[in-house]
Amino acid sequence: MTAQEELNKATVLRFNKEVLENGSINAINELISPEFINYTAPPGTPNGPQGIIDFTINMMHKALTGISVQIHDQVIENDKVVTRKTIYGTQVGSFMGVAPSGEQVAINIIDIITLKNGQYTEHWSMRDIQDMIDKSAKANNR
Repeated sequence: MTAQEELNKATVLRFNKEVLENGSINAINELISPEFINYTAPPGTPNGPQGIIDFTINMMHKALTGISVQIHDQVIENDKVVTRKTIYGTQVGSFMGVAPSGEQVAINIIDIITLKNGQYTEHWSMRDIQDMIDKSAKANNR
């Protein structure tokens, strides 16, 4: 692995810890390029750091408490980092159209990140929210 690939891997790990787990807006502003494009963001989400703030801080952190991220695998090639991970948290609010269950939920994700100069420039993601849907249905008698 090249020195740049090591830096890119470390940047993605930092994002998962400081942004997803801890909700750090300072880390968002440091790690997300102003030109950042999130190709799998909800409709109407702005590009750049504000889009990450809107989704992660204003949506995810309001819906899930006690967030932790478990990294299962990472594949790094040149300027891209692919991460397979699970986000855990207790769902206390509606998230991605799913009513709260009050239960700990698992969201399985595969992310593809492009980085330049230590910042995220592009993002694609596949999310599996079935665990959250199942627990919501059970809690809300659906």
